[in-house]
Amino acid sequence: MIRPILTELALFLSPFAAYALFLWATRAGVLDVSAWSLPRLTWLTVVALLVVIVSFVVLAEFTGAPPGSTYVPAHLENGRLVPGVQK
Repeated sequence: MIRPILTELALFLSPFAAYALFLWATRAGVLDVSAWSLPRLTWLTVVALLVVIVSFVVLAEFTGAPPGSTYVPAHLENGRLVPGVQK
């Protein structure tokens, strides 16, 4: 469960990291308070939330089992563990 949470956290933080990289590249001062004004942080947060929402939609649409498939859970056959499969 930690991997999906870290993935979404990384996606959320990516606009802030990209902006910090932009500030560093233009030598504008990454740690300068005026570079991180409230309107700019608001837009970065909106973009970050959009990135996360788009990633959720892409994940829901393009991953998982095909429609109509049936999951057979893991079970024991003749004393051996048989892993779960999609049918």
